[in-house]
Amino acid sequence: MPTYELALMLRAMPKQDLKTTLTRVSHAIFNRGGIIRNIENFGFRPLPYKTSAHGLVHREANFFVFKIDTAIKAVADLKEEYSRDVDIVRQRIFKAQTDSEHSCTLEEEMLPPAYREEVQKMIEIGKTQVDRFKYKFKYNSGLDYYPFQK
Repeated sequence: MPTYELALMLRAMPKQDLKTTLTRVSHAIFNRGGIIRNIENFGFRPLPYKTSAHGLVHREANFFVFKIDTAIKAVADLKEEYSRDVDIVRQRIFKAQTDSEHSCTLEEEMLPPAYREEVQKMIEIGKTQVDRFKYKFKYNSGLDYYPFQK
């Protein structure tokens, strides 16, 4: 299952209602076979601009980010369900970036630049491009002299 980040803005509400809303959001993920990896609370903040959702104008919201693993087909169901929830002001689901494998190249980087493999490749590329862009005049004018100044 791919990893997603679910960003939620929940309306201003007491802590007990906030707890029930987060429980409802979590159960929606679990019911679709998803797994919650992490929940981050970014707190209660004023919004950068007033936002209307479900017929109400919101100027402050609780911000949460869920890191979840769920099936690709369940993402559309979650979006649809959260769009109908009156406690959720905004919701966005993003595919999380996977960490790519990086190998340690410290020994190679400690070499002088002339001996590094990547620098040698760049030098070779530069040599081929210089040869390609050299201007060579061809005397195809039919005159036995160059009519312009040299």
